[in-house]
Amino acid sequence: MPQSLGSTLPLTLLLVIGLVFFLRAASKDRTTVVEIRSSKPPLEVLPALAEWLQGRGWVAEEANPERRLLKFSGQVEASGSLALLLSLLGGVGAACLGLVLCQLLPSLAWWPLLLTLLGPLAGVVYRRRAARAETVELRLISHDEATGSALQMRAHRDELIALEQEMGPQLGLFGVGDLMHSPI
Repeated sequence: MPQSLGSTLPLTLLLVIGLVFFLRAASKDRTTVVEIRSSKPPLEVLPALAEWLQGRGWVAEEANPERRLLKFSGQVEASGSLALLLSLLGGVGAACLGLVLCQLLPSLAWWPLLLTLLGPLAGVVYRRRAARAETVELRLISHDEATGSALQMRAHRDELIALEQEMGPQLGLFGVGDLMHSPI
């Protein structure tokens, strides 16, 4: 085996491993629990948040006054453009692996190039793993007319960021801001 092929195979295998870890990260559940505070009373904050969530496609599932809990559910869809990109990357990576195998094992002729047909499988795997039912929970922690209201919110990280951007100024929300600057 020539030296260049001996070093190309491990690099190509690293490419495949990288794609697998990218697939796992792209479809990972990023549900987070944060505490949100507002200077406004809960009777103003909770209906506005419920209306905003319903406007974004969330369906009210449970309202439990004893537990001070509002629960919403919804179906999260996978990104079509990311699925296409992952299929393309999977195809290119599989083609690279096929080319390396053709060079390492000439007796196989062109058969390793058929690995390219596995490329779209990456997009299919992503679409299946990323599309799932999710919930958003709002729990009233404290309410005081003098200090406002405090809520605990359990939701997907992207939903919390959208909440801060769209409803933060209107409701005087604070306590979510660290999500905008976190690396994850």
